[in-house]
Amino acid sequence: MGHDDAVNLPDPSDHQTLVPLPAQPSDTPYPGAAWPTGDVPATVSLDALMERAFDPEGPLHDTYAVVVIHQGRLVYERYDGLLPQWEGPGKPVDVSTPLLSWSMAKSMLHAVVGMLVAEGRLALDAPAPVAAWSQPGDPRGRITLADLLAMRDGLDFLEDYEDFERSDVLAMLFGGGQGDMAAYAAGRPPAVAPGIRFSYSSGTSNIISGIVASRLGPGDPYREFLTRRLFVPLGMTSADPRFDDAGTWMASSYVYATARDYARFGLLYLRDGVWDGQRLLPEGWVDQGRRPRSVDPDDGTFYGSHFWTASDRYGTFWAAGHEGQYIDICPALDLVVVRLGKTDADRSELVRAWRSEVLDAFARG
Repeated sequence: MGHDDAVNLPDPSDHQTLVPLPAQPSDTPYPGAAWPTGDVPATVSLDALMERAFDPEGPLHDTYAVVVIHQGRLVYERYDGLLPQWEGPGKPVDVSTPLLSWSMAKSMLHAVVGMLVAEGRLALDAPAPVAAWSQPGDPRGRITLADLLAMRDGLDFLEDYEDFERSDVLAMLFGGGQGDMAAYAAGRPPAVAPGIRFSYSSGTSNIISGIVASRLGPGDPYREFLTRRLFVPLGMTSADPRFDDAGTWMASSYVYATARDYARFGLLYLRDGVWDGQRLLPEGWVDQGRRPRSVDPDDGTFYGSHFWTASDRYGTFWAAGHEGQYIDICPALDLVVVRLGKTDADRSELVRAWRSEVLDAFARG
């Protein structure tokens, strides 16, 4: 992502009024082992949109899964395609197939941080507890957890998936930094003072995950917390977070889960962090994630805290991952739309347009 804000980009401060988050309808149970189902409203037409999404020769190329949750009910799902395998033929995608989150995991990390903030084990506005930044005079010692969540830490980290010679994210995920990703990212020097600029960085998310690991214990204790406090209450039985050699969840990029389970996470945020009468996230934490704080200079999209957010009339915010992974959360329409697949970056605008058309279809209905 780019670094320098352009003068003609929208101002996040003009979009601080948030669309209210809807409550679960009284006649609709939260999903247990199975989802409550319903029908797409008769006035909503999805057929042409879905045919376009699943056309392997179409604009989105490979779409593996689409799940639509409307007013708490599963109203549409479709699966197609073959997952590439290192050896042998591709594996057909179906309702039980765990699919890679890529950066949608960042938004799940936001949930975990909220739980620890609620317990007083982390503080948003205090200097981030990173050992590498604790030396007197280190300017990184002024970076707060809030700066990190908003991708405004000021660190010099290049999020580039093409230039292997210069890319920090590729070195972290696949090169010399992969054994201890949090340490690798925390070792990057400052480029500007914290809080000044937005710069999307997978390294930043792994620094946060390293902080979480320091509070919970790396490896098994961290995994147990994720399972007990997030995945089990939501019924995300397929969720499989991956850890590096240092025992830190690689929360920049790595959770495997089914499309239905990603929809459960989306529903949690649509319901303001409440699940079946139990508050899993502190009050106001979903708003903390979806409130616009920055603008991506590449395309004018707003960013909150580990969630992307729009200025549309629906109040849409979303988790997004490499190659077109999305959990769209739309308060005004009481809608969650999960799209998983493999779409090249040069077609990202086509995926964005398709997602907007799905929301518009429900708005017209």
